[in-house]
Parts: sequence; C-alpha cells; structure tokens
Amino acid sequence: MTPRADAVEKVTGRAAYGTDRVPDGLAHAALVPARIGRGRVSRVDTAAAEAVPGVLLVVTRFDEAELTGPGFIMGGGFSFQSLQPLLDDRVAYRGQPIALVVAETPVAATEVAELVTADYEPEPVAVDLDAEGATTLVQEEAIPLPFLADIKVGDADAAFAASPVRIDHTSEHAAQHAVPMELNGGVVEWRDGTLVVHEGTQNAAAVRHGLARQLGLDPAAIEVRSPFVGGGFGQKNSLQPHLAPLALVAKRLGRPVKLVLTRSQTFHNGSFRPATRHRVRLGADETGRILAAVHEVDQQTSRHDLFPAMHTEVTSRLYGFPAFRGRQRLVQTDVQTPGYMRAPFESSAVFAFESAVDELAHVTGQDPVALRLANDTLTDPVTGRPFSTRFLAECLRRGAAGFGWAARDPRPGSMRADDGSLVGWGVAVGCYPGHIAPAVAHLTATADGRVTVGVDGHEMGQGIRSAIALLVATDLEIDVRDVEVRVGDTRYAAQHLTAGSWGTATALPAVHAGLRELRKHLDAAGTGAVDVAAAVARIGHPVEVEAATVGPGQPAEAVGQARAGHLAISGPVYPEFSTFSWVAHFVEVRVEPTTCRIRVPRVVSVVDCGRVASPVTAASQVRGGVVWGIGGALREESLADPRTGGFLNATLEEYPVMVNADVGRIDVDFVDEPDLRFNPVGVKGLGEVAMVGVAAAVANAVHHATGRRHHRLPIRLDDVL
Repeated sequence: MTPRADAVEKVTGRAAYGTDRVPDGLAHAALVPARIGRGRVSRVDTAAAEAVPGVLLVVTRFDEAELTGPGFIMGGGFSFQSLQPLLDDRVAYRGQPIALVVAETPVAATEVAELVTADYEPEPVAVDLDAEGATTLVQEEAIPLPFLADIKVGDADAAFAASPVRIDHTSEHAAQHAVPMELNGGVVEWRDGTLVVHEGTQNAAAVRHGLARQLGLDPAAIEVRSPFVGGGFGQKNSLQPHLAPLALVAKRLGRPVKLVLTRSQTFHNGSFRPATRHRVRLGADETGRILAAVHEVDQQTSRHDLFPAMHTEVTSRLYGFPAFRGRQRLVQTDVQTPGYMRAPFESSAVFAFESAVDELAHVTGQDPVALRLANDTLTDPVTGRPFSTRFLAECLRRGAAGFGWAARDPRPGSMRADDGSLVGWGVAVGCYPGHIAPAVAHLTATADGRVTVGVDGHEMGQGIRSAIALLVATDLEIDVRDVEVRVGDTRYAAQHLTAGSWGTATALPAVHAGLRELRKHLDAAGTGAVDVAAAVARIGHPVEVEAATVGPGQPAEAVGQARAGHLAISGPVYPEFSTFSWVAHFVEVRVEPTTCRIRVPRVVSVVDCGRVASPVTAASQVRGGVVWGIGGALREESLADPRTGGFLNATLEEYPVMVNADVGRIDVDFVDEPDLRFNPVGVKGLGEVAMVGVAAAVANAVHHATGRRHHRLPIRLDDVL
C-alpha cells in the first residue's frame, strides 16, 4: 500500500508550518487581551511596558486610514468575523485584543504584554443560550437567503400529531473548541514591496484578498504560503484578525514579525463550535416506520455577526420522511463569532436526531439496525431528486456483520463483561453534504520524467497531497515519487478555501482535467502508460498545461469568484441529483459499575465516500473522526463564565481531549463505489462525515448498558451515577 506523500517530512520534522519560519531580523509580537466580556476601554497604560529592555513597539489603536475591517466570510468578506480589534475602544468579548506589543524576543514580548494595563467601563454580559440579554432571531427572517430557509416537506406537525407513536426529545450540545496542536499565529515580512505571509491557513485566497482590502494593497503584491496547515478543523478557514496588524507593525519596524497566540488566546480569538439546543419530534407507526419528523434548533452566535445554522440540512436527509419540518434560530451572545469546527452542525444535529431514532426503536421493540434499514431511501426527501449515490444500507449491513451485532441482547443492562462492567452496544448513522468548489490545476512535465502539480487545496493532515499524487501516478502509470504536489501557496494557484470535506472532490477533478490536457500536449494516448521523459525530450522543452473545473451545474464565472478570495461552493443540491456522504458507526461501551466510568473498547465504522482516493490517509481520517466523536460524547465542553464572559477552561489541562489510553480498537471499512455522477473521479467527502454519528452511537450504547437516556453532551460520571 502506497504511504502518504509527505510522511517522511512530517515524521522527521522537515515539514515547515507557518510559525516555523525564522527569517533574519525576526521580531516577536504578543497580544494584550481585554479583561471584561463587554463594554469599552476607557484608558490603557503602556508606560511600564515601554520601559522593558528589548521592547520595540506598543500599539493600542490603528488609524482607520491604515486599517479597515475584513468583512465576515459568510457575508461576502474574508474573515471568520467582521470585527477587527484595535480600531476603537469597544470590547465585544472577553479576550479581545486591546493592544499589540513587539519585542526582540518572545520572553520580552510576553513580559511587555503582561505589563500593559487598562481601565474599563463594563456592561452586562450574556454568554449562553438562556442568558438575560441574549437576543433570539429566526434565521430565515434575519438572513433571508434561500439556502438558509427552514426546510419544510408536507405537514409534519399534523402528521406528528396523528402518529400512533410519538417521540419528543430536547437535547443540548455544549460549545466546543478545536484546540489544534498548532496554535494560531503567523510570520509576516515585506520583501521588495511584496507582503509575504507564512500562516497555517485553510484559505490562502481569503488571507490574500482580505489583507488587500484591509491594507489597501493590490492582491498581486501579497503572497500567502501555507504548505502545511497543521490542525485546522475549520478554525483556520479564513483570515485571522491578527494578520493585518502584524503586517502594519512589520512595515513600521522594517523587520519580519512573528506572533503565536497562547492556548488561552486561541480559545478566545479563534472560532469555535457554538452551543446548541435541539428539539426533535418523531411520529411513527407501531412498526417504527417514520411518518413525520420535526427538528428545531437554537444556535449561539455573536452580537456582530450572524453565523448561520445548517443543522437540518443533514437530518432532513437521513431517512425517507413523508413529512419534515426544520426551524433554526440564532441566539446573539457576547462571544467572538462562532464558526466551523469539524462537522460543525452535523455532529450535534445527528447526536440529537439519532438519539431520538434509537428511542423510537426501543419504544416500538424494533432492532435499531432493522428500523434504520426500513426507513432508508434512495431519493432526497427534500428535493425529490435521486441521490447521486447512497449506500447507507450497505454501510449498516457491513457494519453489523463486522461488529457482531446479531449477538446483541436488546434488553438494557442485560450484557456484562467478565469484570462486571455493564456492556452497551449502540449504532447511529450520519451524513455530510457533498460540495465542490471551482479549482484550477497547473501541471508541468519535465525531461527527468517528473510531473509537478500546483492546484487549489490545503494540506491540513487529511492527505490531499497523497490523493493528488496517487491520481497522477495511476493515470500516467509513473512512480508516485515522481509526482510533486504544491498546495496552500498563492504562487501556484488561487487557493480557495479547503473545508467542508470538499478539498479532494474539488482538487482531483481539476487535476483529472489537467491530465487530459497534459496527455494531448505530450501527444500521448488518452489512457495507458506515458513515458513522460521521452515525450518531453521529443518536444524539446517542459510541457505546461492548465485546467479549470467547477461543480455540476455551476457557472464558469465561479472560477473568477474563487480567484478573488470569495466562497464559491456548490451543492449538495445539483440540477439533477443531491449528493451526500454516508456513514454507519457501531460502538461498544463498558460502564464500570461502581465509579460509572465509561470506556469505549471498540468501534466499527463503515463509510460511503465514493471512490477511496488514498486508502492510507482515508482510514486515518476515519479513525481521527471517531476519536474526536468519542471525545465530544464523553469529554469536551467549553465552559463560559456567566459573570465576566470568556471561557473558563481555556487550556489543555482543563479542556480534556482524548488521549491514547482512551482509544480502543477502531475498525474501518469503505463501500468504495465511485460516484461518477458527482465528478469524473468518483470521489466524495470523507474528513467530516467520519465524525458524524459517533457521539450518538456512544450515547445509544450508554443507554443500552444502563437503561438511561442522556440528552446532553458530554456525558459525565455524575450523569450516569
């Protein structure tokens, strides 16, 4: 099996991430965070800070003539939030930067930042869904865009009221943070009038064009280099508010400047998964056939941006509903704008929904797998169009066989391990929308037989380099080591946002189209092996080609939109079909009878993600998603301070994530059926669907073990006790 393309670089430390860069003359910056959750800064005292040896600069305010706002990425802008700190005296959330300091060393910068003090005029703070002062808006009224309207199919309320069996659940999902190992930060430098930005980002195009807007520059005078993102998980999906100020102080000093946020600052100045509340109602007949579903969601957002909720986009497609109604509301609170954290809506939505489906199986006396199979569909219940492919039933059947589901005793609390622990077996399904963005691929063949590919995409651990290299090597029948892949760098392609599990499905069709062009220019057959070195030698010079692709039915102008740094995604509804990836998770839990400690010794996950482009990295993606899903079910919660705002557990010591001792056996299988209606390579998204449904399967297994249903995540010891 072919190893991942960048494995050696990663394990030997040769892979250089954004803040690994150390250019000559590097200065170091640090942020000074606000100590209130809302209000204004009345005075900032920098005298003690400016007296520290090695201090270079202390900035408390930038002039609007030199720095403007970046715009919210979901509102036509470029940043994860519209608010740009250091432009006025307002404080919108605790931890918002009120000053930027620069010094000769990181130690000096930290000391300087700690010596900056401020006086405030605080205002009342609201940080959770039920807080006094929080404002609730109906999303389809507040953001009147068709794709954000509430989903309605039939008369779900009437059908629910008339159903013989009714399930009515309210579930809560705590706010969570991505806590990537690689902290947010960057290195900026000016080279002969060009601003060069080294930043771990999933969206180099938005960084480039956002900085151009903020600083009044030509985008051509900005280069963004992010060959390795490190942990992104959605938190690094757009321009971060520290970059433009860094560029300004670097220009003032005539030196490169580096900033790495502390872990606490990453909690308070990066996006996060918002807190949500879900009410799910299922109406069914006595056999468990679902007749109606209602899914109502309240989702946290900030005061300054409306982060849109899209929870019902997936739950409305899980089964063949005759009637469905969704309702999504936004609750404005005093936090930075929430954002996309791996399976941002889908994980919490499916936890709530699949818990209710499991309860339906229990109430009707149906096997949970059989009930799900009985409600399967090949037609999108929202649009009436066929799914491009849907092998969810195959995922369930394979998973049940591999897990040994037939041996499950359906009675809660009936299964015991040798050590006396309660054993629970749970199942849940999940899906994730199939998106494609425009992409441009540049391929160059040289006389040494090598092929270099520059394409829109970012390597954030998911293995996009491996998928591209394998596609090229397989198509031309050359050694994968003779393929060089360049992603995350605006010198080689525009670098549209890589997120939403569309990276592979976006890049590979463009590379596939580029390979067709390359074969023509090399005068090679349309298929079969190509002697690249000999073909280039005959021509007498390197051969360069370019190809651009868009999603099914997407206008060609979308390529220009992507090149301008704006979102240009298509799907999951296309002119002739709808596209989703599908997954089934089977989980075993052990509940220690005295302490009620929950362990997860084994998981079986089966995925329909179309063609598996890179088997090694695909299996790794699923295992990573499963680990994170277990953590979301049993560990992770961002605790907000209702008195002063901010997050109380903003360190890895206090925000528990899964460690090796928590991870048992995870068996992964793929249906591996190409979805050729979706794109000519047949690939669909994988990175995020892998997590969807895991938390629900864990919670359902805990119910099977203990007889108690849990409607709030994470499930803690005291909940089980």
